[in-house]
Amino acid sequence: MILLTNTGGVAMTNCFLIADETTRQAVLFDAPDHTTGPLLKQAAEQGLDVIGLWLTHGHFDHFADHAVVRQKFPAARILLHVLDQPKAQHPEVQTRLFRLPLVIPPLKADVDVSDNQKLNVGALEVVVMHTPGHSPGHVAYYFPKEQVLVGGDLIIGGSIGRTDLPDSAPEQMVASIRRVMSLPAATRLLGGHGHPTTLGEERQDNPFVQEILESAP
Repeated sequence: MILLTNTGGVAMTNCFLIADETTRQAVLFDAPDHTTGPLLKQAAEQGLDVIGLWLTHGHFDHFADHAVVRQKFPAARILLHVLDQPKAQHPEVQTRLFRLPLVIPPLKADVDVSDNQKLNVGALEVVVMHTPGHSPGHVAYYFPKEQVLVGGDLIIGGSIGRTDLPDSAPEQMVASIRRVMSLPAATRLLGGHGHPTTLGEERQDNPFVQEILESAP
């Protein structure tokens, strides 16, 4: 597995590129504003074929650069859960809400991902986990053999994603965190913000995760 990372944009959001070393196929996970360019350049320099942009959810800071990806890799398929499609199709709602100095082109995803869907990046196997709470269509992408989880804004290195947004759901967030925390402790967590960590470290050091796990289901 090849893993490249870049962080940036107005919300300092993480963008990950994961590739299969053998087939040279690659996928970009999330597309923060002003962030994807360097990773796409590295991909081209390393002879990687970016076959997709797989979004964890439809908040502006996770898909703002989608047109940049499409321009450089026109065949890349954009994946997003159907429940977050409206946010992506009408980004002006978010830019007005957060008073952002951004113009984000509307996005219509190529594929609606669903819970437990099996995907591939070359020979790398990926499982989609629907993890609502922060956003109705929030998903995480789990690489079981490599024990890597691209987790979006579910658990964010010592904290968790916001649940005070218009379509957030705290009870769903609790269930999603419990589900993710049932994965092996050694699983490397690539969150939407902050530094990579492991699920074991989050269990030990994250007070929000600890409170959820200790509370009655």
